[in-house]
Amino acid sequence: MERRTIGAAALGVGAVGLGCMPMNWAYSSSEQRGDRSLRTVHAALDAGTTLLDTADMYGPFTNELLLGRVLKERRVDAFVSTKCGLLVGDGHVVANGRPGYVRRACDASLRRLQTDVIDLYQLHRADPEVPVEETWGAMADLVRAGKVRALGLCAVGARTRFFRRPVTGGGFDGTIRQLERIQQVFPVSAVEAELSVWSPEALDRLLPWCAARGVGFLAAMPLGSGFLTGTLTPGGGFEEDDPRARHPRFTAEMMAANQPLVAGLRRVAARHGADVTPAQVALAWVLAQGPHVVPIPGAKRERWAVENARAAELVLDAADLTEIAALPAARGSWD
Repeated sequence: MERRTIGAAALGVGAVGLGCMPMNWAYSSSEQRGDRSLRTVHAALDAGTTLLDTADMYGPFTNELLLGRVLKERRVDAFVSTKCGLLVGDGHVVANGRPGYVRRACDASLRRLQTDVIDLYQLHRADPEVPVEETWGAMADLVRAGKVRALGLCAVGARTRFFRRPVTGGGFDGTIRQLERIQQVFPVSAVEAELSVWSPEALDRLLPWCAARGVGFLAAMPLGSGFLTGTLTPGGGFEEDDPRARHPRFTAEMMAANQPLVAGLRRVAARHGADVTPAQVALAWVLAQGPHVVPIPGAKRERWAVENARAAELVLDAADLTEIAALPAARGSWD
């Protein structure tokens, strides 16, 4: 697989990563099976994927424990990205950016992951009660102590709640202000934020900010939470514990209205071969946004992890990119 470089620390990773959250958290619980998830991670590594993206809150804790079982055998094959700063309670999530907590959270993640060092340690969310510089300073101390190689900021859902879009045209303005502040304390190596064909907001300011400063960009939800794969049926329904069951863009009406996006990806895929899928075109589009961009699609099955990894072999030409750019904007509120 093509290799890409993240941040000033020149961290090398496979061009397509693996988002591990769906294996233990947030999506349909009936699909979260440990043994199958282990096979999926191994299959991704075998296909050339190296970046494994997780967080202590996924589960909570169970996703890191699962990855720890893989890393115990294959640490040399993997680039580990995990996060701290969010605590999961009974039906709610709260931020904790106190320096003492950050240090304890890192040590706990190291134990669960069965590794001596975390390649990329991300602040999952800034704590409104703690100056972000204090939290970032504590994370920088972890780099100096040799427990962490590089630092990143996660901007997924930072505006309001999980799955919500910016409520103003400013979009990532708040994230950029945070980045400017913490960059004065210790270098930012990567930013994780949503980017996909149907959610391109990061292209306006956040992606250029990263490119201008040599900061890597981890594209979360590059497949539109599954919609851009073309495998979801409008009106097919979701399990009650799946956030998409309550998401305005995943109603039967809005899924039907947004089918032209999937149809456009299918047309591009057909030009590249019978085995090319809409999902691979969606990932190739993300990869085409810059050499510092690494999509991290989630996957729970070996088949999808391997298919996603092979998207790194697909190169879209100018005509493909022009056709995708001309597709209608996604319909449906993110609020």
